[in-house]
Amino acid sequence: MARVKYTEADVNLVARMMRAEAEAEGRLGMLMVGNVIVNRAVAECLDFKDVRSIREVIFQVQGGNYSFEAVQKGNLFYNPAREVEKKLARQTLTHWRQHPSKFSLWYFNPYAPCPPTWYGQPFAGQFKNHCYYEPEANTCDSVYRG
Repeated sequence: MARVKYTEADVNLVARMMRAEAEAEGRLGMLMVGNVIVNRAVAECLDFKDVRSIREVIFQVQGGNYSFEAVQKGNLFYNPAREVEKKLARQTLTHWRQHPSKFSLWYFNPYAPCPPTWYGQPFAGQFKNHCYYEPEANTCDSVYRG
């Protein structure tokens, strides 16, 4: 059973975002980005209470900007998804989860060491250039269930 309801259009969106955000970090890095996308779709908390679909996650606006930088600066995001990325996207949509993105709702590339918290959320771990952050304990049980 899939972790989140999705369509083939969602597979393409996730695949494009994974490549745009983490192509330089290889397949594992792209899977981790995909995992954060799915986590946001299943999260019923914090900034993601009213975000239920993959499309809503990808195009969510917070503070006047898109949540994912690639949507705004999207040279890679707006290119068609390749089959390898679609395969990775399907993995994250159906079952794939791994530390440090397993329960993470946020990631970013600080171009420096990862801070211990980011907007009050604890550091979960780092993969290559991306730092991953998961919600504080007891603030988002839906992420830990999904």
